[in-house]
Amino acid sequence: MRAIDLDGGRVRTVAGTGEKAGGPLQLAGAPTRTALRSPWSVWVDRPRVLVAMAGSHQIVALEDERTLSVLAGSGREELRDGPGSFAGFNQPSDLAGDAHELFVADAEASAVRRIALDGRAMVETIVGMGLFEFGDRDGDGDAVRLQHPTGIAWMDGQVLIADGYNHKIKRLDPATRRVVTLIGSGKPGLRDGRLREAQLYEPEGVAVRGRKIYVADTNNHAVRVADLDTLRIYTLEIT
Repeated sequence: MRAIDLDGGRVRTVAGTGEKAGGPLQLAGAPTRTALRSPWSVWVDRPRVLVAMAGSHQIVALEDERTLSVLAGSGREELRDGPGSFAGFNQPSDLAGDAHELFVADAEASAVRRIALDGRAMVETIVGMGLFEFGDRDGDGDAVRLQHPTGIAWMDGQVLIADGYNHKIKRLDPATRRVVTLIGSGKPGLRDGRLREAQLYEPEGVAVRGRKIYVADTNNHAVRVADLDTLRIYTLEIT
């Protein structure tokens, strides 16, 4: 893990040795003496930085750049709910949330998980049934099917999901467990226009700023921008 000082323009290592760890995280004292395994995403929960450790199927906490600990995840690849290290993940790929709960894009399980941050970390599955249960089905709770979601974002009490292999951005209401398609026809391609008629190609990341949603449209090698006021999407021109 690296930290970038935007004022001084310097980069430093805050955790990891530069070598790939094997299996579950093995704590070795100082964070910079602990080998990591494919950290894919970070989320700030001051004074902690929470890390989606995709390779070891765990969620890790770096606190004040001094201590490294496992928040949740046994290190086994499994879809299991429950407290802390009893729970199991399947390549957790992205994190988002607020001060009370953290949402996890659990990519290989085609699931979205929730971790309660008040008190003891408790993991529960909001949508998704496991490694071999995937598809493209909107709806409620256990009826929902995603396919390899790798990115999520928090927006006004809702969770946006980059549903990669379905070429869509979906919206999840965590209170009702209802999922609906927000962007994308489901057919891979590069087409701007109305949100549900547009085409994406394996989107892997999503972020929100104001009334706009930014999508890392991976296989199109493009950044797409969805305007929630006009309900249209366009491709960002980068010069």
